[in-house]
Amino acid sequence: MALNFRSILKIFGVLLCLEAALLTVPLLYALLSHDGEAGAFLVSIFILLSLAAPLWLLNRSHQKVQRRDIYLIVAGGWVLLSLLGMLPYIFGGAGLSMADAFFETVSGFTTTGASVIPDIESISPSLLLWRSLTQWVGGMGIIVLMVAVMPIFGIGGMQLFSAESPGVYIDKLRPRIKETALIMWVVYLSLTAMAFGALLVSGLSVFDAINHAMTTLATGGFSTKSASAAAFPPAAQYTLALFMFLAATNFALLYAGLKGNLRVFWKHEEFRFFVRCVLVAVSFVTAYLFFASESLEAAFRHSLFQVVSIVTTTGLVTDDYTLWHAPVVYLMFLLMFVGGMTGSTAGGIKVMRHAVLLKSAFLELKKQLYPDAVLPLRFNKVRVNDSILYKVLSFVMLYILIAVFASVVLMVSGISVTTSVGAVVTTLGNIGPGFGAVGPASTFVDLPSLAKVFLSFLMILGRLELFTVLILLTPYYWQRS
Repeated sequence: MALNFRSILKIFGVLLCLEAALLTVPLLYALLSHDGEAGAFLVSIFILLSLAAPLWLLNRSHQKVQRRDIYLIVAGGWVLLSLLGMLPYIFGGAGLSMADAFFETVSGFTTTGASVIPDIESISPSLLLWRSLTQWVGGMGIIVLMVAVMPIFGIGGMQLFSAESPGVYIDKLRPRIKETALIMWVVYLSLTAMAFGALLVSGLSVFDAINHAMTTLATGGFSTKSASAAAFPPAAQYTLALFMFLAATNFALLYAGLKGNLRVFWKHEEFRFFVRCVLVAVSFVTAYLFFASESLEAAFRHSLFQVVSIVTTTGLVTDDYTLWHAPVVYLMFLLMFVGGMTGSTAGGIKVMRHAVLLKSAFLELKKQLYPDAVLPLRFNKVRVNDSILYKVLSFVMLYILIAVFASVVLMVSGISVTTSVGAVVTTLGNIGPGFGAVGPASTFVDLPSLAKVFLSFLMILGRLELFTVLILLTPYYWQRS
């Protein structure tokens, strides 16, 4: 079946209209604050609407979207929003090049948090608000994907109640996809409001609180400060750590928790695995930092914050973890491959995939002792069939192969080994800061322009669960079936 380009272009037009509507928020802020960026937003909105109008008007006739169309809609939509979303950076006072503006915008919409802006405080408040909004809306977009789109690809959605990966089955929250997505958005909005209030109480200004509430719930990590969360008091750092953890928790569990059913958390196998992973890592790092002369409170706070930030793929920082002891630095690198829970806004491989593979490995060891025993693999008391296990294994292997290949590509371009590996792992996992020249104390600004574009592609690739993008690179996708 051929691609239905008219329907695809019509949806692209709708997306551009929505992006133009979103730009009115920083436009209003620019007008109220008189920061000089109103013109940049007006021009950007005009261009967006000029492109959206013909896409919509010329393709108004209703045509059903096919499965094949959805791959191009999802991947193309993310690229299109980033290409047009970078306009305020170009027309405004940020002074970013085309490559830098594209990188920054992709980092926003994919909730990565990697940045090319060395001095955040020099950027106008309205542009910072737009920057944070791209992450918050990117998080909302991920909710739509995990509820409505990923199930079609067979790599998530309602399989889990849905996440962005294959796995365990939880009952749908509601039978209709729209209703389920609405519930998830209510959870997202509620947690954002709670984070905003808690950050205000912990000492942040209204502007800092709203921006960090949005980027934290999106597990994005953009900050209004060059020093990131290190610029805030300890109370705010603890608050951010809490909401980073919540944002990386399965939204179906959070919905149950908001309704008062707290027992469901510990009954959920992935949540237990997630908590144990964080506790073990925090304990290890705290011990190292404490014996390295930090006070117990500071050691615990920095370890808690950085472990949670990296595991949840948020990327906020309170300290330069690349300066810690070698075993701790290596642990932080390994944590970049973990990711949050399925059904959350977090990126990365995801806890569920690791848990399923570990259970499968232990089960295989047990089968060596009891070769005649029937030992089915179960997760959350549900049997994991061979098809799901194969998809999990395929994803993890492909993820690692892409990370290795992409690192070699950057090395060949003349970038150091440490920086190449750090940049690839952090962008593919949608984390933010990496290692080497792109560590938490640095930005990606000094990388070559082509490297930034390449890393932008990795952000989209990782955010859309690999297969959604890679299928577009195959010749048979474009052939008439």
